[in-house]
Amino acid sequence: MAHLLASRLAWRGSIIVTFTALMAGCGTQSGAPAAPAATAAPAAPPPPATATLPPAPEIASGYRTDMSTVYAEKYMAAAANPLATEAGRDVLRQGGSAIDAAIAMQAVLTLVEPQASGVGGGAFIMYWDGKRVQAFDGRETAPAGATENLFLRPDGKPMEFSEAQIGGRSVGTPGVLRALEMAHREHGKLKWSQLFQRAISLAEKGFPISPRLYAQVASDKFMSNSPEMSAYFLDAQGKPKPAGTILKNPQLAQTLRAIAANGPNALYTGPIARDIVTKVNGSLNPGSLSTRDLVNYRAKLRVPVCTDYKRWKICGMPPPSSGGIALAQILGTLQALETRNPKYALAALKPSAVSTPAVLEANPDAVHAIAEADRLAYADRGLYVADSDFVQVDIAGMVNPAYLEQRASLISDKSMGKAQPGVPPGTSVAFAPDRSPPRISTSQIVAVDSRGGAISMTTTVESYFGSHIMVRGFMLNNQLTDFSFLPSENGKPVANRVEPGKRPRSSMAPTLVFDRESGKFLGTVGSPGGSQIIEYVSKTLVGLLDWNMDVQAAIGMANFGSRNGPTELEKGLVTPALADALKQRGHQVAEIEMTSGTQAIMRRQRADGRLVWAGGADPRREGVAMGD
Repeated sequence: MAHLLASRLAWRGSIIVTFTALMAGCGTQSGAPAAPAATAAPAAPPPPATATLPPAPEIASGYRTDMSTVYAEKYMAAAANPLATEAGRDVLRQGGSAIDAAIAMQAVLTLVEPQASGVGGGAFIMYWDGKRVQAFDGRETAPAGATENLFLRPDGKPMEFSEAQIGGRSVGTPGVLRALEMAHREHGKLKWSQLFQRAISLAEKGFPISPRLYAQVASDKFMSNSPEMSAYFLDAQGKPKPAGTILKNPQLAQTLRAIAANGPNALYTGPIARDIVTKVNGSLNPGSLSTRDLVNYRAKLRVPVCTDYKRWKICGMPPPSSGGIALAQILGTLQALETRNPKYALAALKPSAVSTPAVLEANPDAVHAIAEADRLAYADRGLYVADSDFVQVDIAGMVNPAYLEQRASLISDKSMGKAQPGVPPGTSVAFAPDRSPPRISTSQIVAVDSRGGAISMTTTVESYFGSHIMVRGFMLNNQLTDFSFLPSENGKPVANRVEPGKRPRSSMAPTLVFDRESGKFLGTVGSPGGSQIIEYVSKTLVGLLDWNMDVQAAIGMANFGSRNGPTELEKGLVTPALADALKQRGHQVAEIEMTSGTQAIMRRQRADGRLVWAGGADPRREGVAMGD
């Protein structure tokens, strides 16, 4: 096993060497404790045991073993690609705020990481301005012409995922630019037009195709059906342009120039908007997006989900994201479990090295406890959480400490296997569980500025390369496939069914961390990874907080968790001993690729007593942290 691990890590590490060479030139929501009405809600039978896990939204493309935590005294930025991080750091050097840096990084990511995010997608933003926490919702919306049967075939059966994804049917009204605009109006320090210059220059002069982008293009089965994508990503023989090829995107440069000069209206009105609508409605799998949908789109300011965890306060995104609620439930359940059974006190269950000091494996008792807490949270998520503008989501009840104590009582030394949703106080069960497996291709941005501001932003086009519709140099999302394909079950509606103007539920979990007593800001964290995002962020938070781990080590630690199915362990980074220990506790274990893309920046004290920013990026992708 050690030999296999070493071989795998050596291969994974070799990928980034090529990439490095290429780049060398270039408000609270918590309720007072109250007794829950019950611990479990009636639910339909679970899916058959033969059901398979949903595929990851992006393929694995390597694991770097040469990364270490980056330290800075003034400011720091981290993104999924070095070119994007450089753009963010340079904005911070010019005196920009965290939102300024995020705008610059998003613009560059639209160019260099088109499979994951861009101006044709959406985003959730958690922001700290030094005094208050805000949650900006830039999630896409369903067009006015959409119906709850959008992804049903004529015979009433749901479509296959790719059948729904490819083409205009899946395209929601993009929201990321409106959310960035809303946050910039309040917190921007530099002019909007300044923030796109790096991306425009790179689009005009070109950038080297990274190994990860090459791998995503090479694995795509549908690219040849798109003339625009084929012309851009493939050579004359129809093969992916090799890693290192300088790729220019003059159309995107023109689009970004228009956005820089005229703001988001350049995309939501006028020629670009008309081109978007024409492409969506003229595709082989047409949608119903209209110019009116684009004109009427509004980003929203939401109330953050802020809850206490031991000596920290954790603030996350509210619905339509399930991330903030699920993280609060997982951490609250773990805290209650420790009180009930000191065996599961996480501080004493620190991880250990697997094959190199850079890769750590969690303790079996810790994995057991966290996976069981995951199951309980995912069960509630599937029944109760959807767009709160359309469905009543009792956040206070779901994160109520007394309710979470009741949920923790369901955790024993043996795995529960399949958790059932509970009944939070004040909640009536009126919905059917959503069994659709979400697959979201996303990217993560974090930054802290010299004024004390901070951002965690998770941004997405949904599955890799979105709907595979390319307009004016950027990809359009396929975000509507985050809705439930089945609108009802056994006569009950699914909360996350398609409705006109509704925002699909997400797992994205941009998170901010504070000291509970002093209120001081401590860190920002988030990750891409589809329905596994909640697992990735909760694992990292436990590593950073309970185990006081080095930031890079916490991110790089082998991933694990459960989406209320098998207990998932990261393939190639865990030992047989961990899997065996979990099986002895009754877990069904699945060793799978777990391609997180976590970025984190935390306040840490160095040996000389100085407080500095400590940043890290996920070794499973191409990101870096940079600061001064």
